[in-house]
Amino acid sequence: MWNDLLFAFESVATLANVLAMGAGILAGVVIGAIPGMTGTMAVTLALPFTFYLPPVTSILLLVALYKGSTYGASISAILIKTPGTASAACTVLDGWPLAQKGKAGKALNMALISSCIGDFLSNISLIFLAAPLALLALRVGPPEYFMLMAFALTMVASISGGSLLLGVVSACFGLLLATVGEDMYGSFRFAMTEDMKSGLSVAPVLIGLFALPELLRLIMFRDENHGQAMKLGDNRLTLAEFRGSLKSIIRGSFIGVVLGAIPGIGPSAAAFFSYGEARRSSPNSENFGKGELEGIAASESANNGCCGATMIPLLALGVPGDVITGVMLGAFMIQGLTPGPLLFQNNLNEVYMLFIGMMFSSVLLFGAGKLTVRFFSHISSIPQVLLTPVVLMLCIYGIYSISSSMFDVTVLLVMGVVGFIMLLLNIPPAPFLIAFILGPMFEDNLRRALAISRGDPSVFFQSAISWIFAGLIVFFVGLTIRREWQKFRENRAAKNA
Repeated sequence: MWNDLLFAFESVATLANVLAMGAGILAGVVIGAIPGMTGTMAVTLALPFTFYLPPVTSILLLVALYKGSTYGASISAILIKTPGTASAACTVLDGWPLAQKGKAGKALNMALISSCIGDFLSNISLIFLAAPLALLALRVGPPEYFMLMAFALTMVASISGGSLLLGVVSACFGLLLATVGEDMYGSFRFAMTEDMKSGLSVAPVLIGLFALPELLRLIMFRDENHGQAMKLGDNRLTLAEFRGSLKSIIRGSFIGVVLGAIPGIGPSAAAFFSYGEARRSSPNSENFGKGELEGIAASESANNGCCGATMIPLLALGVPGDVITGVMLGAFMIQGLTPGPLLFQNNLNEVYMLFIGMMFSSVLLFGAGKLTVRFFSHISSIPQVLLTPVVLMLCIYGIYSISSSMFDVTVLLVMGVVGFIMLLLNIPPAPFLIAFILGPMFEDNLRRALAISRGDPSVFFQSAISWIFAGLIVFFVGLTIRREWQKFRENRAAKNA
């Protein structure tokens, strides 16, 4: 084992790998800091370039982009009150008030330190939990996979914004579009054109759903103050301030690990959950939302704590933990690596190299953040007239370069309009996209399990793993219904008052 680790370390510590990770971190931070550009877009646009790279180098590049963009989103959230990604939405609550008080630099440093700690703990969790989970996965068959998919979809719907109904509608719409094309038995659904027979690709759907609506929002709902960079001001983070937030950082990191390891949850939910817990337990709870460093620490440690954890179900089960790892799943397949239990048997050296590279990237993230904080304050003020066409051009180029298909570009534009309509109607896009990605696996394992049992639905309740997931589904659905009922009673009481 030690020889394998030494060989993996020597293989990762090459100039090419370090340059790939460094470039990925810097590009990710830049993209995350620019409103309208997301980590999902960054990873997807980089996917075609990985065709010409060695397997581990290409995966490390995508992971570095993921980590960099997750942190970078906090920069625009703090400086111009515009989160680069949904996972930085909580950072706005306290980051923007701190910036208005002339403490933007202090807020950015807290975001960086919290992100790096959360990322490091997430990587440690990946190393120790991925292999045992892979052994457990050997006992998982189509019925268990179906219950896992059902649990992931239930969790996504239950945490999607303020309306359970809208979350369910969004997820059902995603499942519907996931059926476009050929099924496992050779039948075609919704194949109105020849191109639709092969189904809708993930890349144009996800970029169209997340990137283009933000561009349309920037164009149609302009703010007079948008684009003005906030001065960094006081940037010294004292030891007392760090120690006061350390408890929330550690707790947020583990919340990110737990929720990130559950397929379909992702960093946005982890950030909000961690922020809520920090606010509930903090002695400074009344300052939350008014400029509290602990709020930034809780949010950023949790969303970065998801980065390594979302790789746990991907590597161990072959199930993407979130949208970005769904794109990474394609990168693994392109490089001839099949995520799942057999990955630890057939490609153990590559797994060790990936683990060591991810630890390196945590160090690089801290260095990149420290070196470029002031520089990114100017990037956040890029004029909209320049930002919008550049982002749109990158989106169209990235999609077209994947398969040279104008149909994919059409899907990109159509999904941009659909995403903008969802934005106007407050329909959360996350349940849609997770359902769209997990939909084929959800359907295929359902049909395989029923084929094995000759149509007997009791096959889904014949193992302990299936019962565990069934219990979790009932538990979280019950919690969601209880929350919705309490919200209904509070609204009714407010109207009667």
